[in-house]
Amino acid sequence: MSTPTAPFWQTVPLDQMSSEQWESLCDGCGRCCLNKLRDEDTDEVVYTNVACRLLDTHTCRCTDYADRHRKIPDCVTLTPELLAEIDWLPPSCSYRLLRDGFDLPDWHPLRTGNEKGVHSSRASVQDRCISERRAGPLEDHLEDWPGEWPDRSPLCHALKRKG
Repeated sequence: MSTPTAPFWQTVPLDQMSSEQWESLCDGCGRCCLNKLRDEDTDEVVYTNVACRLLDTHTCRCTDYADRHRKIPDCVTLTPELLAEIDWLPPSCSYRLLRDGFDLPDWHPLRTGNEKGVHSSRASVQDRCISERRAGPLEDHLEDWPGEWPDRSPLCHALKRKG
């Protein structure tokens, strides 16, 4: 009888993942593509429901992922090194969860084989955001939900770490 093999995200450190593994961690929620503001006095991140102009607000996918940096010069390419410094990723972000010692949520596409769960759990921005092309001033679109755990999703379990 064979022992089931743990999925790669439970065994491979983030900084040792292949490009394919790293990219597959993205659940396609689109929350990182929402504009954020930083309070000058407190340094607190304030979330908006205003999406990058390249984000399809229904599918939650970038409409030009391969060429996004040419069109959006300040688009962030998440790397293991940068992940250690970023403080604005949503609490349900797979990269943040794994960085902080938690497992992927049950609705993650790597677990379900499809993208339906990320939307039904309300982890995604699907139909809850507006394109920056139409939004106007960001200050008119402040929201709490992008920085909160999805309201239809159970919390994640901590991964057992060898110590």
